[in-house]
Amino acid sequence: NHCGVLYCTTVEVFGSGVFEIDLHEFKNSKGLLENGNSCRLNCRTFFRVCLKNYQAVVSPGDCIFGNALTPVLGTNSFSAVDGGTFSRPIRLPFNFGWPGSFSLIIEAWYSPSTDLPVDTSNPELLISFFAIQRQLGVGTAWSLDVQSARQTELRYSYRFICNENYYGESCSKICTPRDDRFGHYTCDRDDGQLSCLPGWKGEYCEEPICLVGCSEGNGNCSRPGECVCREGWQGPFCDECKKYPACKHGTCQQPWQCNCKEGWGGLFCDQGKNTSSSSPSRDSPCRNRGLCMNLDVGYRCSCPQGFEGSHCEHSLLTCADSPCFHSGQCHQKDNGHSYICECPPGYTGLNCEKRVDKCTSLPCANGGLCLIHGGVRLCSCRSGFTGQRCEININECAGNPCTNGGTCLDRINDYTCACPPGYAGRNCDRSLDECSMRPCLNGGLCTGGGGPGKPPATCICPAGVTGSRCQFFAVTLPVGGERINGGGQDGFQWAAVSLAVGLVALLVLLCMVGLALRHIHRQTGRDRGDGETMNNLSDVQRDNLIPLYTYSSRKPFQYSSILTALGNRFSTALYLQL
Repeated sequence: NHCGVLYCTTVEVFGSGVFEIDLHEFKNSKGLLENGNSCRLNCRTFFRVCLKNYQAVVSPGDCIFGNALTPVLGTNSFSAVDGGTFSRPIRLPFNFGWPGSFSLIIEAWYSPSTDLPVDTSNPELLISFFAIQRQLGVGTAWSLDVQSARQTELRYSYRFICNENYYGESCSKICTPRDDRFGHYTCDRDDGQLSCLPGWKGEYCEEPICLVGCSEGNGNCSRPGECVCREGWQGPFCDECKKYPACKHGTCQQPWQCNCKEGWGGLFCDQGKNTSSSSPSRDSPCRNRGLCMNLDVGYRCSCPQGFEGSHCEHSLLTCADSPCFHSGQCHQKDNGHSYICECPPGYTGLNCEKRVDKCTSLPCANGGLCLIHGGVRLCSCRSGFTGQRCEININECAGNPCTNGGTCLDRINDYTCACPPGYAGRNCDRSLDECSMRPCLNGGLCTGGGGPGKPPATCICPAGVTGSRCQFFAVTLPVGGERINGGGQDGFQWAAVSLAVGLVALLVLLCMVGLALRHIHRQTGRDRGDGETMNNLSDVQRDNLIPLYTYSSRKPFQYSSILTALGNRFSTALYLQL
């Protein structure tokens, strides 16, 4: 009974599932009981189910896995159907891990009346007794069985399934889907492994996946698909630096710089340089191939024929003047007073004077560096990405780097192995050594414990120490040679009490010795005055001093003999106390 209580109070944390039994058909064509007698009128039949641990020979006893009692399901031969208070299948819930094997007893009983329960300890009412033992894995598939007795037959099926949120071979692994600040995942239907919701990553799917291409160094996100720039950066991918706010004609490679474009100078790139530009430049403030002329203060644009304005931005030409550069097609409009240029691929602007920056129109993804080589855009990808636009994340798990059954989780230019129990290391290639945890106490020597497939760790204890982890001290009594384990509190307390009694006895004897010596000293002084010896003392007085020893004035007093006798008596008293 004590073991049963302990078992029930400790297994609730280990797993959860249910054993199901479905009764299909029962045959008792002659309407007989187990003892051969006939039922009165018809055999009103109900069943008792008992589930217990695996036994080589199934015997009646405690149904430690569960039991159930059905109502009357029919008379003689019948097929089990749902109805009334009986709902198929019979369910026996588990609050601990499924062991993978079982013993099952199904008893058919006769109910003389309509009232239940009937006394199932009365063998006169038993119709049939069926007992099996089986190995059974967790799953939704039913196992069909047919059992026959002397005059009956029972068809039934059974299975073991996990409760909701429980997984694994013994339904002992729990996984509850969640979508909150502690994680964003579902659970794999087969083994209960975490499966991150779209847009999340990490061990518990708590890390959001930022916008594809978002700079890892310059941007971050708190929700999937975001790319929030850190101070000093901008752009959809946080890869564009912010130049100094007052910078007018400058650029930057790092935040808050102001690197002047060609033709400009000054602290804020708002002044023309002191050298003139003899040819048009892409960074020149003058448009339509105007030449920038630097002045002492500022600059001036020298416009080509057909253009005017402070930056040569206005055209005075018509299509007859061939204003379109780079073979652009000119089209007249507004009755010939203006025109429009149809630019060839790679060029843009009012007069097709600007080359299209392919890196701006079609940037590289995932932080790739865009390069123009021979008029062709090329993307130099960061580690972990590939493709023409660096849009493909390289799967580092493709080579199966995780050993010993480890699960590979792909990351950006990296991977992580989720190792099975007993293994560790980046690739699950290192067996855990139990002895490395130093389980043995008090100088015990640890052996074994090398990992899966090897003997478990064992502690070899030094003399005077015992226990599975050498955690107890052994005490040996001087009388009887009995050994008391250091873990036994009663033995240790009696040894302590005996030692205390011996110490008290020693103190008492020392006090008696002191009194005796003092008395002898005084008596000797008196004897020297009158010449009498201690032989005149009464027998009682001599016995109260030190038995077996006398003192004579003619012989020196032997203190060592007295102390030796007292020591012997003390040893004997202490020995008897212990």
